[in-house]
Amino acid sequence: MIQRNQPVAGEIPVDQEARRAELLRTPVEHIDITEFDARPIIDRMARMSFTARSLARAAATFDRMLADPACTVVLTLAGSTSAGGCMQLYADLVRYNLVDVIVATGASIVDMDFFEALGARHYQGDPDLDDDELRRLEIDRIYDTLIDERELKRCDHTIAEIAATLEPRPMSSRAFVRAMGRWLQENAQKRDSLVELAYEYDVPIFCPAFTDSSAGFGLVLHQTQRPNDCVTLDSIADFRELTEIKVAAERTGLLMIGGGVPKNFAQDTVVCAEILGHEVEMHAYAVQITVADVRDGACSSSTLREACSWGKVDLADQQMVYAEATSVLPLLASDAYHRRRWETRRRRHWARRFED
Repeated sequence: MIQRNQPVAGEIPVDQEARRAELLRTPVEHIDITEFDARPIIDRMARMSFTARSLARAAATFDRMLADPACTVVLTLAGSTSAGGCMQLYADLVRYNLVDVIVATGASIVDMDFFEALGARHYQGDPDLDDDELRRLEIDRIYDTLIDERELKRCDHTIAEIAATLEPRPMSSRAFVRAMGRWLQENAQKRDSLVELAYEYDVPIFCPAFTDSSAGFGLVLHQTQRPNDCVTLDSIADFRELTEIKVAAERTGLLMIGGGVPKNFAQDTVVCAEILGHEVEMHAYAVQITVADVRDGACSSSTLREACSWGKVDLADQQMVYAEATSVLPLLASDAYHRRRWETRRRRHWARRFED
């Protein structure tokens, strides 16, 4: 479970409230991939070396996923890039039919995207700020990004309120996130969040570690308030449902931001399908953007080449990009948007497969 600050009891003095307002003054502005055309720089990077060429190859792989009429594109999302300025980018991947399924951390979906849909913001800060002072001021820090803890607590309580409106039963995180999207259609303070657009376009969002987020605090509150009449989350249902999509899809491609649980969860559907007696292809296309090292055997749950040894990813069309995602993902996404494969791609509407 993520740990959140526990401010010292009592009201914050007036002078500290002024300091708090000063720190929470400059919102993070989310990049708009439609405002600039990255195709010329991606094309030029293809004739360079190092990370530039890797990124150009990744963009070409992503373009082939989108051009393949049989391919379902799965976005996996870990880390804090949504809070760091890529929130609109991810929403636009759904809006413009560039991804069909999402597997993400709970924090990316709840603490970042849903959080801003409630009207809150993330703010520019400094990694050298006094963290003990931030704790007293009820401000949380993600490197150089600041978050209002009071707004996060409002997010916690909103999750509990949504849970109280649902049938008290076990459900997948996908079903719960879909309920969040339905709720936002009537209650959002900021329109067109990733959660709301995914609901609108029937793009399922899976959060296999959903409780490691504001959802966790909110659902604990919900279960404490209604111990005999409460919603519970079924992570096995998540795995089964995502595997059902893998089995039903003709072909799959992965666009992976970071690694960890979302990446492994999406890759493991190939093995799970085989365990269930289905013959399925390995993921035919794969791109991973990561800063993780390979020397400790991790690299956010294995390199793509290593994943091939497990029967998860085909080596025919895969590309690792070793870079911090906010520095390269806007270029890759803008390149894909401006090549306009999305205009003729068939929407998959995978969320309609499940009865909620």
